[in-house]
This record gives sequence, C-alpha cells and structure tokens, in this order.
Amino acid sequence: MAIRAGFIGLGNIGKPMAQRLVQAGFETIVYDVRADARRELTELGARAAESCAAVAAASEVIGVCVRDDNDVRHVTLGPDGVIAHARPDAIIALHSTILPRTVQEIGRAADARGIGLIDAPMTGAAAGAQRGTLTYMVGGDPRLLERCRPVLAASAKQIVHCGELGSGAVTKLCNNLIGYMGFLAVFEAALLATQSGRSLDPLIEVTRSNGYLSDATASFVRFRQTVEQQRDDAALQTRVRNLTDLAEKDLAVTLAFAREQGVTLPGAAVCQQLMARVYGLRDDKRR
Repeated sequence: MAIRAGFIGLGNIGKPMAQRLVQAGFETIVYDVRADARRELTELGARAAESCAAVAAASEVIGVCVRDDNDVRHVTLGPDGVIAHARPDAIIALHSTILPRTVQEIGRAADARGIGLIDAPMTGAAAGAQRGTLTYMVGGDPRLLERCRPVLAASAKQIVHCGELGSGAVTKLCNNLIGYMGFLAVFEAALLATQSGRSLDPLIEVTRSNGYLSDATASFVRFRQTVEQQRDDAALQTRVRNLTDLAEKDLAVTLAFAREQGVTLPGAAVCQQLMARVYGLRDDKRR
C-alpha cells in the first residue's frame, strides 16, 4: 500500500520537494501558511490541508521544511502541531537547517508519544529538488530511515546516514560552512582578477582543471556575473536579498552550534558578515 506522505512548508525548496512526491505517485497532503502555495500543489495533484494538525492526522511520513528553529518548534511542538496530532508510529522528517539540540528536543517529545523522528536536511538547492538530485544527510534510527527511504528517494540522488539523531543537522551545518566560504573565496578571486583587468576565463579553466572550482561554485560565478550585469533589476535584487538572508541565517546557526561545542570559527564569523557583498546585495547597511 502506498505511503501517505505529508509535507509542511512549501517555500523555495519545499515546494519542489512536495511536487516530486506527487510525481512519484504518493498520496500527498500539504500545508503552508500561504494559500497560494497550497493551491499550486493541489493543481498538481496534492491534497491541501488547513493546518499542520490536519497534515499530521492524515499522514504516515511527515516532512517539515520551514525556515528556522522557532518555526520548526511551532510546527512540531505547538498545541496544533504535528506531534500532538500524528498517529502513533508515524515518522517526522525534519528538513530545515536547525541546531542539533532542537532536533534532539523534538525527538524526545516525539518519542514520548510513540512517534518516530529523523533529521534529514538536504543539499542541492531548489534546482536539485526539481531534478530529484538532492543529497540527504540523515540522523536517527536506521530503521526509521528505511521506512522513510521511498519518500526521500522521490527527490534524492543520494541518502547518507550520518549517525544518531542530530547527526544530519551537524553534517548540514558543516556542509553549509564549506559552501559559503567557497563562495566567498571564489568571489574575492574573481574580484581580484577582474579589477586587475584580466578575463575570468583562464582562471575558470585552471580551477576547473585542478578541482578548486566545483559545479556549485562555477554556477555561483555565473550567477554573480549576472548580478553585476543587471544591478538595477529589482526582481533579481529580491532574489539576491532572499539568498543573503538565508546565508546569514544558516551561518548564524553554525556559529551558535560552534559556541555550544566550544569551537572558535573566526573564518565563519567573517564570512557571515560578508554575505551581502558576496551575493551582490545593494544595501549599504549590509555591506
């Protein structure tokens, strides 16, 4: 019998993840605070719910992809949240970039009601979700992962089990740190090359050859060139602002976790302060 898959949070990456569930043939129940997002999914074949509680009551595996720790707590732990209304033996998959201790807090509450929980953040961005090429970093009981695997596989190229509950979140924070600091490095290298009057083409060719420039950073170089060429494009600046906000938020979570672990990450702190410049956001208060 097909798994009934619930999904909460139809944002930039959550929407294509939910779309992949519909396309894979799952009975998909979705919720987002935005009615237009729910409507878009129903037009593709999903069933829209009017609350997180309704998604939980109707689903066997419930994906949660909302912005931050507070939003995840609200969706899962609130009186109208998933844990209060999910059926026993349901599984919650947390896809948000959050602190490992938040994952563990929610895990304790879920366990008290006989509900399974894994943390399953992903990398690959919205484009990866659309293509079904995300990589999931999963923490939690391997038996829960196996029950969730068909649902995750709808949008995945690879599913990596990282260890106990919270391990997926740790891996995601470290992965993000590598990615954002890579963007900073390639931005500054490109800036130095262009300001000295040189073409970027030889630099791209060399760093592609030696492995310094990955597909992701090469895509960032092209995107950053577009931002420079279309500096007055309001729609593009809106996208840049959203990317900057997300990067600053993600790095703030990484730094908070590092402080909890007694680890000093000065490079990460500088990177977090420079993300508006790295992405090309036109905002003097953020540069």
